Amino acid sequence: MKILVTGAAGFIGFHLSQRLLAGGHQVLGYDGMTKYYDVSLKEARLAILQRSNAFSFVEAMLEDKSSLDESTARFDPEVIIHLAAQAGVRYSLEAPEAYISANVVGTFNILELAKKLKPKHLLIASTSSVYGGNEKMPFEEADRTDFPVSLYAATKKACEAMSHSYAHLFKIPTTCFRFFTVYGPWGRPDMALYKFVDAIEQGRPIDVYGMGQMQRDSTAVTDLVEGITRLIDAVPQEGNPITTTKDSLSPVAPWRVVNIAGGRPTALLDFISAIENVLGRPALKNMLPMQQGDVVSTSADPSLLQALTGFVPNTSIEKCVQDFVEWYRTYSLQ
Repeated sequence: MKILVTGAAGFIGFHLSQRLLAGGHQVLGYDGMTKYYDVSLKEARLAILQRSNAFSFVEAMLEDKSSLDESTARFDPEVIIHLAAQAGVRYSLEAPEAYISANVVGTFNILELAKKLKPKHLLIASTSSVYGGNEKMPFEEADRTDFPVSLYAATKKACEAMSHSYAHLFKIPTTCFRFFTVYGPWGRPDMALYKFVDAIEQGRPIDVYGMGQMQRDSTAVTDLVEGITRLIDAVPQEGNPITTTKDSLSPVAPWRVVNIAGGRPTALLDFISAIENVLGRPALKNMLPMQQGDVVSTSADPSLLQALTGFVPNTSIEKCVQDFVEWYRTYSLQ
């Protein structure tokens, strides 16, 4: 199968592309290689992907519609997996325009592309952040997402809404999957696991927000990729919801939204303890209040994912931390 993956040099896009290539698919990676974090990390991921003859790559921004249209027309993908985005809740306070440009305009261009190419399935990355001020736990796909508490979340909510309209108007089978906190090897330097490990290894204190009272439904990147890969074949069909659980299938479009997470939140201090155990040294903790845009807790209901794919993420946080530390120590020596 020919699959377009946007954000292929990113953390999740890299792992997903590796998995697809291993499965015998042809992958066209598309990535702007922005300087949000050290580009050398993206280049190292990309170098690994380019070892495969089944992988090709275009370096360009999604906002560059002519480049996107030209490169994908030659490839003619059967499936589009749209991961590229400006990530990070806290950075959206510093550079809000980057989120409108990459997430809203970039996704609009992907939707226009899908309208023209008519792929068998369009899959779009969303986030648990869309649940915003929702205090009901665990989060179900049918819960209201009308109260985003960060611009990042608002742009992702906009992407979901835009994709639904295109699915309705142009009958594009579309799945939006909501990621919950994702960790693993090759992770971004702005992510908590990377920042904590880097600081503890070098004897620096770590910033613990929310006075350590937060908790996250964390997902190993290998589990996330497993979920995405299985969802490729779970193509939404208008008027044909599954009957074994609550289905988020739209009543007027071949469109649904799916949580990808295990439904097992980890307390922040327990997460830090797991890191301390793997590293064999204690963390110096700088206890701080909540940051703007953050939420106290996230917890997913994974029952729809299980009904669609037979899979629920189950890798322990200890295994996730161990895998990351092994990679970090190898990568940092290069």
